[in-house]
Amino acid sequence: MAFDDPNLVSAGGLVPVLALAEEAGLRDLADQHLTVPTDKGANAGLKVASLVGGMVAGADSIDDMALLRHGGMGRVFARAYAPSTLGSFLRAFTFGHVRQLDAIASRFLIALAGLTRLLGPLADQTRLDIEPDAIARYALLDVDDTIIEVHGHAKQGAGFGYSGVRGLNALLATLAIPLAAATTAPVIVAQRLRKGSTGSPRGAKRLVGDAVRTTRRLLGKSHLILVRMDSAFYGRGPVHAALAGGAAVSVTVRMDKRVKAAITTIGDDAWTTIEYTDAVFDEASQRWISRAEVAEIDFTAFAAQKKTDHVPGRLVVRRIPDFNAEKNKAAGQDTLFDTWRFHAFFTTSDADVLDTVAADKTHRGHAVIEQVHADLKGAALAHLPSGVFTANAAWLVLAVIAFNLTRAAASLTDPQLAKATTATIRRKLITVPARVATSARRVTLHLPQAWPWETAWTALFDRVKDPPSYLTA
Repeated sequence: MAFDDPNLVSAGGLVPVLALAEEAGLRDLADQHLTVPTDKGANAGLKVASLVGGMVAGADSIDDMALLRHGGMGRVFARAYAPSTLGSFLRAFTFGHVRQLDAIASRFLIALAGLTRLLGPLADQTRLDIEPDAIARYALLDVDDTIIEVHGHAKQGAGFGYSGVRGLNALLATLAIPLAAATTAPVIVAQRLRKGSTGSPRGAKRLVGDAVRTTRRLLGKSHLILVRMDSAFYGRGPVHAALAGGAAVSVTVRMDKRVKAAITTIGDDAWTTIEYTDAVFDEASQRWISRAEVAEIDFTAFAAQKKTDHVPGRLVVRRIPDFNAEKNKAAGQDTLFDTWRFHAFFTTSDADVLDTVAADKTHRGHAVIEQVHADLKGAALAHLPSGVFTANAAWLVLAVIAFNLTRAAASLTDPQLAKATTATIRRKLITVPARVATSARRVTLHLPQAWPWETAWTALFDRVKDPPSYLTA
């Protein structure tokens, strides 16, 4: 056995994927907008492309970027930087440079959407008139944060947050298009890294504003957008940022005295019984729940604040039986809130588009963002590799770029792959071994015979090499 073949590459799928990134202008965008000083910031476009390429191939640390410099990679790609050079590049970032990278990620996502089926058939509002499912009228923008666990005492900003895990806090906004749900998965439209001990709402106002603006540029001004958030983001900042961008909100509310008082005014005949498609496990009662009722009432959010902060809308309430009711009655506590358990959210969505039942069903779908969190943590965000906070913030943005690029590439192949996790896409399309051969100054990739996903890989390669008119129009 010998590691001596100079013509082998372990990730042949990087060829069409990075060609797609080049076509979408990743390197040019970085050269144009990224101004990292000194020699460490030189050739920013090539360095950003190297980092993203490594992440697409499975790198989750700076040292892993060495996988771009083996065998025949130098014959396939013009230049790949050493891990130490890329690490120095990231550590030279300031917060301003991270924001520049945010702008690059937004512009790159828009370019990818124009070149691929990343968002599916982007229907205009006229097509929505024939859509039978009212929920599909809204593009769904989900906002939530997650803790990325870190180790060691040298990590700037690391701390214990709401989860009790020592780490850094990543705030993300994802976009899903119900009209294209059969062939697409959510993409990430905004991201921000924060210190581990920060509260969830910190910085959410700016991130929601950025996410809505990017979504508007992707979908157009007329498309309905619904921003879904949990109770940690029920505040004037995030809600007003969404409304200022022309989006509606659907946000879980805390069960304070005012909300409880509003619920008590709902009449018994106002409740509509709904059946869940699948039973839901209720953590509080440790039981499976398969029945619930919903009702709504007019509600003004932030009514205790100044009048300009008031937001009129609807309070949609879901109630499920409380299986501790008998025990509470025995203790002399047989009140309204012992008979039922209530979950309420505030929404400004159009009641003609989303009635009470549809609004509740739509809001419950917010949990889809947890799948994106898990996907990222199973890839480039398995680690935050640097001790420098801004380097890790840049790493998060690059991980998001790689995530969206991987999804865009898969959208050109097969509907099942387009909805798969990035780990599955990587295994089937990216980490394909190949041998590089040259004949008459033409480089040829020899790929494994009988590769199970040869058709999908070939479709990606052909469409990047010679995209059909409907992808370039």
